[in-house]
Amino acid sequence: MMRTLYVSDLDGTLLNTQDAVSPKSTEIINGLVERGMLFTYATARSLISASVVTKGLSAKIPVIAYNGALIIHPETGEVISAESFQQEEAEKVIRCLREYQISPLVYAYIGCEEKVSWLAGRENEGIQRYLSLRKGDPRLRPLGDSERMYDGEMFYYTCIGEKDELQPVYDILSRDDRYTCILQQELYRPEYWCEIMPRRATKANAVLKLKELWGCDRVISFGDAVNDIPMFRISDECYAVENAVDALKAMADGIILGNDADGVAAWLKENVHF
Repeated sequence: MMRTLYVSDLDGTLLNTQDAVSPKSTEIINGLVERGMLFTYATARSLISASVVTKGLSAKIPVIAYNGALIIHPETGEVISAESFQQEEAEKVIRCLREYQISPLVYAYIGCEEKVSWLAGRENEGIQRYLSLRKGDPRLRPLGDSERMYDGEMFYYTCIGEKDELQPVYDILSRDDRYTCILQQELYRPEYWCEIMPRRATKANAVLKLKELWGCDRVISFGDAVNDIPMFRISDECYAVENAVDALKAMADGIILGNDADGVAAWLKENVHF
């Protein structure tokens, strides 16, 4: 019998517009997982942030965080796979950010602890909103100066702001094949995010690692945004929710109900058989 790995994006796909997995979706997915479905999610969020919005959802296998930079077991916090910047790669990003006066959120392992560092007092509206949704998060590391901003083993940078101010950074780093860069508008918000990762930090690469780890024969994925395109390309089947961007819909095998209509769970209920 063929083993299938089912992978869903979170924001805009599995999560509804209230940033939650609905009780109906939770019940359907948990029931299928108990019967043997191999289901996980791939998100740009951290495990901490994802765990809050997926509370109650069964996670029997590792999940993909930070757009593929990390694969983590949700129950133990064990990091199964990590992609981080080499020193030379990190230095180029830092020079570029400084040249264009961008103050980023810097994700790194400092010692054995995951931390998010930023320059306190330089927060724009987008970063303020990001921080307001993560009050009490043990990763948060505000700093009074930039000297220690880039401590530790860095694996992810997030820049939040106007598209025009982020575009030059994206243009420079996206042309360098050592990086994976994503520039897109925040879901339900006016500001843009420019996310900078090591080249191999993609949902696609992480999904392929999980596929091999769990001895699966094929992958079926679900998404809504441009950062799901690489994952769709390596999937045997891929489905865009009704609210997805046109570019993703164009390459999908089918369009399913939207994120406010339990689209992913409805498709799984109808199509997963044991």
